[in-house]
Amino acid sequence: MDGVHDLGGKHGFGPVVREVDEPVFHGRWEARVFAIMRAAVANGIVRNSDQFRHAIERIEPVAYLSHGYYGRWLGGIETLLREHGTVDLEVLASRVRALGGDPGAAVASRPRAEPEPIPYPPQAPGSRRTVPPPRFAVGARVRTTAAPTAGHTRLPAYARGRTGTVIALHDGWVFPDSNAHGHGECPQHLYTVEFSAAALWGAEAEPGVSVSLDLFESYLEPRGACRERAR
Repeated sequence: MDGVHDLGGKHGFGPVVREVDEPVFHGRWEARVFAIMRAAVANGIVRNSDQFRHAIERIEPVAYLSHGYYGRWLGGIETLLREHGTVDLEVLASRVRALGGDPGAAVASRPRAEPEPIPYPPQAPGSRRTVPPPRFAVGARVRTTAAPTAGHTRLPAYARGRTGTVIALHDGWVFPDSNAHGHGECPQHLYTVEFSAAALWGAEAEPGVSVSLDLFESYLEPRGACRERAR
């Protein structure tokens, strides 16, 4: 989906700052969020990683940009807990007040009025080998689809409608775009596609730089077919 989470290749957010000797958790609350996540998985609130990623994508945009990594986790977990009917917003707000929290603080979670039913996955991890032969071979020139999607996707916005080269094949994997919404695993072949920086960001991109993305087969089409369509 198009949302605040899809920041790759966008201007105005400054450099990525890497923290030297970064701890696993910066505060006790982050460890608690991690534990809540494990409990949510064990109790059927979080059914698969794609569903969880999409829940994080759906949180309040301001919260996404300001709450930090585990803060975004917490917003996603709360979204799923509320959709599951496990917790209620008023109960949460009452608890915040009882603990001395700010009742006017932004609420990150944004649950759906009618949550999507997500079945348990029949097996893990996500690799699947019961799929047709791959459509593309290593060395093939391919172009990514340009159409946005209303749901979850692993194709970032900056790579849509761009041409690259297949450099690796990874057999079949669960398709996140359907799995996140309970529409089935729909396994597809997964490819690593290499793009030059110029192909992604134009002539002003840093020369000699390339970006490799793992992309599903339905994201790709042969480069020659795209040229014919453009005529």
